[in-house]
Amino acid sequence: MSTQDASTQSLTLVQAVRDGLYGEMERNEDVVVMGEDVGKNGGVFRATQGLHEEFGGDRVIDTPLAESGIVGTAIGMAAYGLRPVPEIQFSGFMYPAFDQIVSHAARLRTRSRGRYNCPLTVRAPYGGGIRAPEHHSESKEAFYVHEAGLKVVVPSTPKETKGLLTAAIRDPDPVIFLEPKLIYRSFREEVPDDPYTVELGEATVRREGTDVSVFTWGAMTRPTMEAAEDLAEEGVDAEVVDLRTLSPMDTDAIVESFKKTGRAAVVHEAPKTGGLAGEIIATIQEEVLLYQEAPVTRVTGFDVPYPLYALEDYYLPEPARIKDGIREAVEF
Repeated sequence: MSTQDASTQSLTLVQAVRDGLYGEMERNEDVVVMGEDVGKNGGVFRATQGLHEEFGGDRVIDTPLAESGIVGTAIGMAAYGLRPVPEIQFSGFMYPAFDQIVSHAARLRTRSRGRYNCPLTVRAPYGGGIRAPEHHSESKEAFYVHEAGLKVVVPSTPKETKGLLTAAIRDPDPVIFLEPKLIYRSFREEVPDDPYTVELGEATVRREGTDVSVFTWGAMTRPTMEAAEDLAEEGVDAEVVDLRTLSPMDTDAIVESFKKTGRAAVVHEAPKTGGLAGEIIATIQEEVLLYQEAPVTRVTGFDVPYPLYALEDYYLPEPARIKDGIREAVEF
C-alpha cells in the first residue's frame, strides 16, 4: 500500500467503508451497491449514505428483505460482468443466502471451467459488543473460511478498511467482507482521499515483540493491543499480529512470528470449538513444531448461543482475560 504524500481526512471505520465504496463507484461504472435500505436511507449504519443521490437508483439499489435473492441476483450480475457489492444488514442474517454463497458464488469459476468468474463482494456488519438483539452479533467467519473459492476479510482500522475493501471489489473472485461493528465509530484515523489497495492475504504486525506471539483480527485487535501494552509493564514483550485476511490466511506471517517467540495465544470472539484458533494452532504444529516451548492458548467466545446484552461483556474477550491467556503461554 503506497499512500505517502496523499491528502487525507480523519474517518471512522464505517466512514472508511463509505469512502471506499464511493471511490470504486466513481472509478468503475460496473460497481453496483445493493441491499436492504442501502439507497435512500443510506443503510442501517449509514455506510452507504449519499451514494444513492450521487450515483442514482440504477447503481445503488434498494432490495426486498430477501437475503437469498439479494446474493443470488448479485451472482448473476457478477457472472455477466458487473461488480456488485451486496450488503447483508447484519452477518447473522446471511444464513438464508448461505446456499447462494457456497453453492454458486464460491464454485462458479470451477463449475464453468474458468469460463465465468464471480467478482462479488458481500459486505456485512459482524460481531458483538453493541447491545444488539438476537441474531445480530454472531462471529461465524469460520463458516466462510472453510469454503474453497471464497476470500474472507476482517479489517480493524479505518485506513486498512478502505484499502482492503477496494482490493476486494477489484478482486476477480467472491469476497466475504466482514465489518466489526463494535469499532465502526470507536476511533478515527487519517485515511487517504484517493483510492488505494491493501493486498488481500497479508497479515500485519501491530506490535513487535520477542516473548510471545498473539494472533487476532477485527474488533479484538484493540483489546489485544491494550493487553500487550499492559503486559509490557510486567516485563512480557508480546508481538501482536493482525491477520486481516482470514482466507487466504497469511501462514508465512504466523510461522515467522512463532519462530521468533516460540509461544503463542490466539484471540477471537467466535466460539472456541471449530474457531479459527484451531486452524492457526494446527499450522504451528505442522510448520514450526520444533520451535514450540509451550501449549498455544486460546482466548475466545464460549460454546453457547451469543448472549443478550446483560451477559455480553462476559462473553467477549476483554483485556483482563486476554492478559491471562497470554500469561498462561508465557509462564508454562
